[in-house]
Amino acid sequence: MTREGPPLARDLAIDLGTANTLVYERGRGIVLNEPSVIALNERSGDVLAVGREAWQMIGRTPAYIVAVRPLRKGAITDFDTTQRMIRLILQRVGVGRFGKTRVVVCVPSVITPVERRAVTEAARRAGASDVRLIDQPMAAAIGSGLPIHEPVGNMVIDIGGGTAETAMVSLGGVVSLKAIRVGSFDFDAALQGYARRVHGVAIGERTAEELKVQIGSAWAGEDDYDAEVKGRDLTTGLPRIFVVTPEQVRAALAEPVQTIVDSVVDCLSQAPPELSQDLIVNGIHLVGGGGLLRGLGQRISHEAKVPVRVVEAPMEAVVLGAGKALESFEALQSTFTSYGPRN
Repeated sequence: MTREGPPLARDLAIDLGTANTLVYERGRGIVLNEPSVIALNERSGDVLAVGREAWQMIGRTPAYIVAVRPLRKGAITDFDTTQRMIRLILQRVGVGRFGKTRVVVCVPSVITPVERRAVTEAARRAGASDVRLIDQPMAAAIGSGLPIHEPVGNMVIDIGGGTAETAMVSLGGVVSLKAIRVGSFDFDAALQGYARRVHGVAIGERTAEELKVQIGSAWAGEDDYDAEVKGRDLTTGLPRIFVVTPEQVRAALAEPVQTIVDSVVDCLSQAPPELSQDLIVNGIHLVGGGGLLRGLGQRISHEAKVPVRVVEAPMEAVVLGAGKALESFEALQSTFTSYGPRN
């Protein structure tokens, strides 16, 4: 009988997103992709579920069971709950309390130094032996396969659940940056507000997301069709079905979409002209779940006068970029993420 040796060191990259959490392990690729949701029993404090199972509980639980997203607008709103969620995620990919696990965590560039320390501390308390941070725009540029170390203008737009970040990258650094706390959850909230305001019906978060996926768009298409929406009548309190058209959904999404488009144009206006002209050939690369909104690339291209391309596997680009950055783990100090102007 042989004794087992000490646990082997593992290198992980975590994209701790407002909507989804992805984990990349060196040598294995992406090993987890789950919604950033945790379900808790408020009476006992027990964790009932995390990830996809918890997401299915949103809006469908008794009062004492809550399914929450501990991250909002890219920031930790509940430190203890986030720490528990990270610990469960690490356990799910086979990380125990003992052993050496080095972790690179992707964070929005818009978060404050205090929020950065909170992310680092949460990962350490969850079992990571060493933690480094990398800003999502840089990770997205790396994951998109852009030649970031060449003297060429590379622009990437990362639209997540709670933030939208546009960055111009050249020679390994960020030349111009525009980060706003608007993302795909604002699309959902806009649809919920539209249903209340125009139809007098309350719809849930999941229903709004399904409507966005079904017929949501930022640019008129040829295959548009109407959709039935189920909700609760605000006057009678009874269930009710109403029909919405793609044009109505586009109008409902107009404000958050325009805010994101304006941020892209603003980032372009900050970039040096020598780099901006490179985009006429190279285009802008769009990543993140929010970038999957139909016609968003066309809308940005129309207003920015630059071609926009949705990268392959846009939801995985950030964590894949952080995975590539694992090769230079020691270089990823917290100061690495302090580049660029803050807007």
